[in-house]
Amino acid sequence: MVALSGYVYRCSAGETFDMVALNIYDHEKYAADLMNANPGYVRRAVFQGDEVLSLPVVEIPENENENEYAPSTAPWKE
Repeated sequence: MVALSGYVYRCSAGETFDMVALNIYDHEKYAADLMNANPGYVRRAVFQGDEVLSLPVVEIPENENENEYAPSTAPWKE
């Protein structure tokens, strides 16, 4: 597992929580974790820029980005 904490992220204009989650944690599903760690910004749909978000500890399984349903080789090569 990979853990990330103790860091902050300065938002750019036009970013959203899901965009930050994808950028930092490699998956949009961690947007809720970001929102819980930054309750002062949850009513913003889009950041204006220069907002500083606290990055919560999120344990990410090492194989999370692997698609378990995708075949390891193309079916026509078998």
